[in-house]
Order: sequence, then structure tokens, then C-alpha cells
Amino acid sequence: MRVQTITGITLAVIFAGTAQAAIPQINATCPNNIEVHADEGGPVYIGGKEAKLKTFNANYYEASLKGVTISISINSDGSPSVSYTKKGAGNGMCSVK
Repeated sequence: MRVQTITGITLAVIFAGTAQAAIPQINATCPNNIEVHADEGGPVYIGGKEAKLKTFNANYYEASLKGVTISISINSDGSPSVSYTKKGAGNGMCSVK
């Protein structure tokens, strides 16, 4: 019986780690002609290509693709703030549409 309990707990942890991010739908334009789109709950696209998404907590995410990192913070009113860092080209705030 003890093995089943441990297995159930292990499965709960595995499934909790695979939950999708709670990102709102986002369309943003960043300097250096970087276009960002996110569907509600993810995924995040940079320049039309799906980026690797890392969830830090319920209000902060980072999406990365080919030397570009998009940082997404969710404000207390639910609106997103988006910024970027591009390897060798600086960083800055993006305009959310």
C-alpha cells in the first residue's frame, strides 16, 4: 500500500510541473523589429516562431529564441508588461498592442 501512495504523490508532482503557463493573450512590438505574440495560456511566438517558455511564478515568464529573450510580467490589474533582451543588440521595453 505504501508504494501506491508514493507513486500517487510522484505522479501529482510530475503533472503539476507540466501545467501550462497562465499568460494572457499578447501582441507586442519591440525595438529591432521583434514581434511577439502569445496565445492565452501559451505558447509564445517571437517573429512567428514558437519560443521556449520558462515560468518563474504566476506573474513572470521568459520566452527565448535565437538570442532573444522576451520578459513578460503581469501587472496587478492583469495587464502585461513586455520587455526584450537581444544578444549584442541591447534591451528595452516593448509596445503592447
